[in-house]
Amino acid sequence: MHAQIVLFDGFDPLDVIAPYEVLYAGGAASGGAVEVELVSAEGPREVVSGAGGLTLRATAALDPERAGLIVVPGAAGRTGTPGEAPDEGAGGGRTPDEFLSVLLGRAVQTGLPALLKAAMDRPGPTVATVCGGSLVLGLAGLLAGRPATTHHLGLDTLAGTGARVIRARVVDDGDLVTSGGVTSGLDLGLHLLERELGPRVALAVEELFAYERRGIVWRDQGPEPRPL
Repeated sequence: MHAQIVLFDGFDPLDVIAPYEVLYAGGAASGGAVEVELVSAEGPREVVSGAGGLTLRATAALDPERAGLIVVPGAAGRTGTPGEAPDEGAGGGRTPDEFLSVLLGRAVQTGLPALLKAAMDRPGPTVATVCGGSLVLGLAGLLAGRPATTHHLGLDTLAGTGARVIRARVVDDGDLVTSGGVTSGLDLGLHLLERELGPRVALAVEELFAYERRGIVWRDQGPEPRPL
């Protein structure tokens, strides 16, 4: 499985690093059954995060025809960029939540939505999101009617995009797998390893990272529960 993790300006670092490490370890544990790389809509470039100015390098362009898995992170909010005065620049005068919305909005204005749509229109690839990554898809009009989740602070916004909001840490809808807040990227990666490679590989990676997944992965299966 070839996995591509998307970088865009203002990405949240842990949304990227958590699934990257889990998937990379899964590749090692499976003898190379998973390959993972960092990509951007624009191609190889240095991409600056939205928290602390961490810079990661995208080594290739997002390729919907090559990827078996595409992971879209959320953004990290802040009130300015290093060296900017509080009332100047892109973040001036905004709260972190408002700036977060700006970063997600900018991502939607790039070539990323068209590439994600191309991936979702093809049979085969799975598109997965961490935290606000589902909002990128939703704001691009790609989640209408689909069950999905995001960070708990963004659930109302997600509902406004037409998605069917599910309050779960990981929501598996086949070729679309979404996850909640920032650390849920670990749960997402482990679930994808279990789904694609089996529980033994996923357990080996879980033990390596000394991390136990939280909650039940939601799927549209079984009877509808009665109110409790």
